[in-house]
Amino acid sequence: MAAAAALALASPLRRLLRAPHPSGAISAPCYVITRGRCNAAIAVAAAAAKDSAVKGSVDRNAAEDVRNVLDMAERASQRRDVFHTNFLTPPIIKEAMLAIEKLADIKAVAQGGYPQAERCRISVGHSDSMTSNPDVVAALSISGNFRLEPCSHGDFLGAILGTGITREKVGDILLQGESGAQVLVDPELVDYLISTLEKVGKVGVSCTQIPLLALEYEPPRTKSSKTVEASLRVDALASAGFKISRTKLASLISAGDVRVNWTPISKNGATLKSGDVVSVSGMGRLKIGEIVTTKKGKHAVELIRYL
Repeated sequence: MAAAAALALASPLRRLLRAPHPSGAISAPCYVITRGRCNAAIAVAAAAAKDSAVKGSVDRNAAEDVRNVLDMAERASQRRDVFHTNFLTPPIIKEAMLAIEKLADIKAVAQGGYPQAERCRISVGHSDSMTSNPDVVAALSISGNFRLEPCSHGDFLGAILGTGITREKVGDILLQGESGAQVLVDPELVDYLISTLEKVGKVGVSCTQIPLLALEYEPPRTKSSKTVEASLRVDALASAGFKISRTKLASLISAGDVRVNWTPISKNGATLKSGDVVSVSGMGRLKIGEIVTTKKGKHAVELIRYL
């Protein structure tokens, strides 16, 4: 039965594009930018915003994502329509929303399904067309008995991607301990996942849609520590925060397993600043807190480890 359902849904899935979804109210908090009317040409404003966004982006891929969002905003203004991105990472969301502020006649909303969501979708539309927040995020509950076979965030993500879905269609994953997880996805994928997702790791699961208000989430647990370093290099601070040697961290960087603000890095000497987030595959995330320069010219750094 599952195979038949998957086959029936395969064709619509292949056609899944960034097409507008039906408008509708969404209960989760979101970030909204609304711009008033302006006589300046939208193309000129978009070009200026793109240049600014690219200069502030962390890498070429991020810059390209920001440009895509701005192209979408330009089309929305010209056609007086509403368009939606896939799920984006926090740095891209920040850069795109700042850039959209420079555009006239555009309303932008970033939604991830719940207040602390990291991965969000941006909806952009002409201010006359987007009169309510579009319904662009759906929640699924993945249930199973994980008491003897606990699964990680990566296990759930891997199982979802194993069905043929791309990462951009999946938002945050909220682990629910022994009972499973809740996941935010593109609404057009709900039926497909319900019919095809049968296992996470070795555990058989069932997948059902739930209201966004039924999501169970808590502020992330953290543990703070301090280190004093001669520099703010990523190898110095991350090795102290994750309690591993610089040699080990250097090998992880070379393998592409270290990201700063969700972007892979390739050099040990990248400099960090307060607010940066370092993630290491299999080890979690670390946020750089307050940085104070000591009398001897060194740096006393607060390290916030996500548990």
